[in-house]
Amino acid sequence: MKILVVDDEMISREKMKMIMSHFGECEAVESGAEAVEKFVGAWNSWSPYDLVSLDVQMPEMDGVDVLKRIRGMEQDKNVPESKRVKVVMVTARSDKDTIMTSIQAGCNDYVVKPFDKTIVAKKLTQLGFHVKLF
Repeated sequence: MKILVVDDEMISREKMKMIMSHFGECEAVESGAEAVEKFVGAWNSWSPYDLVSLDVQMPEMDGVDVLKRIRGMEQDKNVPESKRVKVVMVTARSDKDTIMTSIQAGCNDYVVKPFDKTIVAKKLTQLGFHVKLF
């Protein structure tokens, strides 16, 4: 599994990268612009991501904007829904508006901070990935 972790907070980014590294090849970036660049680059090299862990609140380009760009690119490329990248939004805010905005933008699931390896593994299993708890 090829995974991209996107979070502007270094501690959260490194924690998620450490957890996700147990499930596949994992890269991490600290901004929305970098995420879009990595996503496009992966598609252009015929090696798209299987999963994106995407922080909701980031400066300049937030996670919802990144998600909208990802879904727009997939639509432009006529990627069938079954082949689209799975996106898990990561947020410190568990309010209804934040969650609904993320779902409406096209996320597959969300994780509320603070998270741990058990929560992440459970979410990935629910998304259809075959992962083992470690």
